[in-house]
Amino acid sequence: MNAVQYYGTGRRKTSVARVRLIPGTGKITINNRDFEEYIPNPATRLDILQPLTLT
Repeated sequence: MNAVQYYGTGRRKTSVARVRLIPGTGKITINNRDFEEYIPNPATRLDILQPLTLT
């Protein structure tokens, strides 16, 4: 059985951000690093997580 996957791309000037959402445990990985390691500031992590907790 194939799991549902969602892909998204955001562009601004010359930068490109790609995201892939897949069903799982809820662990966030950025550039093969843990979310807490990549974003050490708790206030910034809260800002990033708010849209995800809304849905």
